Amino acid sequence: MQGVSVRRGRTTLVGDVDWGVELDERWVVLGPNGAGKTTLLRLAGAELHPTKGRLSLLGERIGRTDVFELRPRIGLCSAALANRVPNEEKVVDLVVSAGYAVLGRWREDYDKLDTGRAGELLGALGIEHLAERAFGTLSEGERKRTLIARALMTDPELLLLDEPAAGLDLGGREDLVARLSELALDPDAPAIVLVTHHVEEIPPGFTHALLLRGGGVVAQGLLDDVLTEENLSKTFDQPLELQRAGDRYFARRKQA
Repeated sequence: MQGVSVRRGRTTLVGDVDWGVELDERWVVLGPNGAGKTTLLRLAGAELHPTKGRLSLLGERIGRTDVFELRPRIGLCSAALANRVPNEEKVVDLVVSAGYAVLGRWREDYDKLDTGRAGELLGALGIEHLAERAFGTLSEGERKRTLIARALMTDPELLLLDEPAAGLDLGGREDLVARLSELALDPDAPAIVLVTHHVEEIPPGFTHALLLRGGGVVAQGLLDDVLTEENLSKTFDQPLELQRAGDRYFARRKQA
């Protein structure tokens, strides 16, 4: 992104953002509600055109390329997608149908390679036993892992995760963070961008951070350089204390 802005009427959702993600990087995007995180992810997923500025994805300039050919190269996991999944859809069908970029299996033909890959991805995320279950019967954590498996089905070059731990209990969050850490540390995994409100949800293995507030960039760069008490306090507009235990981060309001 070079000088990218998104405006709706007089409201600026994202303003004058310069940002680049390389193939071997794992980024976390942090910020409060209304900071522009989801808008930024929609831009990165070729679902939204910038009002101003230059946006290039996977070597293709947005506005000069067919986004419908570009989108299958990008894996996306979001709550908006989860809300569109039919409750009766089988887990394995939801994952395998990503190859056709459709929701709800209809008349598409899938071969053993397709179903085999779907099974491998479900296994890697610890939910292969749910393959024949209906999506509507899954817990929130199981749904999130199913959607991540779907996002990986097409072997994407870029993986976008929009608040994947939202709504999970402590056990579910920690299990997901561990799974995402394994993915982040895999040298064959795609570039990853993870959006979250909480530093506790940053998986070990993530390399970079982008902090947003009011649609603008507070700081960006290597995770250890960017994730400081000063930057975090500015991002969330209150005095915050940041602690690190091993490869995990924890934050709370400073006591008076």
